[in-house]
Amino acid sequence: MRDIYKVKRTAAPIDWMVEVPGSKSMTNRALLMAALADGVTTLNGVLFSDDSRNFLSSLQSLGFLVEADEAAKVVRVEGQNGRIPVTEGEIYVGSAGTAARFLTAMLAMAEGTFVVNASEQMKKRPMRPLFEVLQSMGAEITSLEREGFLPVRIRGIGGRLPAHEMCRLKLDISESTQFLSALLLVSPMVKQGLRIEITSERRDGAYIRITRRMMEQFGAAVSFDGTNYTIQAGTAYRSGSCQIEPDVSAACYFYAAAALTGGRAVVRHVTRECMQGDLKFLDLLAQMGCAVRDTPDGIEVRGVEGGRLKGVTVDMKDFSDQAMTLAALAPFADGDVRIANIGHIRLQESDRIHAIVTELSRLGVSCEEEADAITIHPGIPKPAVVQTYDDHRMAMAFALIGLRTEGIQIADPMCCRKTFEDYFAVLDRLTGQ
Repeated sequence: MRDIYKVKRTAAPIDWMVEVPGSKSMTNRALLMAALADGVTTLNGVLFSDDSRNFLSSLQSLGFLVEADEAAKVVRVEGQNGRIPVTEGEIYVGSAGTAARFLTAMLAMAEGTFVVNASEQMKKRPMRPLFEVLQSMGAEITSLEREGFLPVRIRGIGGRLPAHEMCRLKLDISESTQFLSALLLVSPMVKQGLRIEITSERRDGAYIRITRRMMEQFGAAVSFDGTNYTIQAGTAYRSGSCQIEPDVSAACYFYAAAALTGGRAVVRHVTRECMQGDLKFLDLLAQMGCAVRDTPDGIEVRGVEGGRLKGVTVDMKDFSDQAMTLAALAPFADGDVRIANIGHIRLQESDRIHAIVTELSRLGVSCEEEADAITIHPGIPKPAVVQTYDDHRMAMAFALIGLRTEGIQIADPMCCRKTFEDYFAVLDRLTGQ
């Protein structure tokens, strides 16, 4: 396994046809709903990565029957209609924020006592708002190391909520929308119905919309009036089958490569019908001068000749996973690039705002860091080893700079195993290494 990945500079505009793994966000949502449904659900197009394997192994640790065929990208889960097969156990969620938040909420609704353990990285990520709302419902959550963070011991509610009235909660989602997605996803376990009042300025988001649409596919409707999310009494998930979309977040790296080199990239099966919020990155590439069109194989991006991109100011709150991708393009733009409304990414796998500024500065690119924004000035990156902070998106995004700048190397490239374990093997193949 290479500790350093040397990016091969492309001598000509790229012309790539790529297939990316399934969506991590959709895979882990589907796994949870399949476990809570009644009967066997077949998931197709599943992502197999560190995050999803930790989710799968957690379900198996809780007694669920799970069959996985990695070669076929298929998983079958035998759901227990909102019941967890065991009443005590321990799970390990690794660095997966979705597994940490979703499974914590599920165990808090269940009958029994459970321990949720995590990687050192996940132990630093916020959990307190979710813990507090689960405790308000009656769950007992005991921190085993640091208050408000994983690992924890959970004694679940196990049907101890009053059966005659809808459960009403208040929740702040300014630190992470995953807190809300977690509560929505486990809401069928609350048989009397659930209403969640959002108290933060942020009340909606792309990943919340994915959660709602996928719940509807599994037979559970969620209404939203601008402040309150409501799930009616008696809501339950249907078993059946689910097709996982390709990961649009991963696709964006290849679309960005076309923009950088003035070339062409098509990512198979990515269409405007995909429900993932990172599709907005394609509109941003168009704003920067690229041509974006549908083809029978998938969406195609063509960069401007010479990779001459336009500077932009953009609010990336709703597709902030692509902040690092845009940061990799920014030095090659014809004017400043300002990425705004991304303060929450400081609380993800790394402090992503600080990481972006630190690494661009290492490359000799001038930029300014603010509490919730970055301004990046045009410049010529110099050769350097980019540090990645055990953050898969830093590794994958900043490798793109090396397609246009000689001497770019990526430290700890295999941190990409979190979501796209063969990303650098794919890059090797595409660049002829």
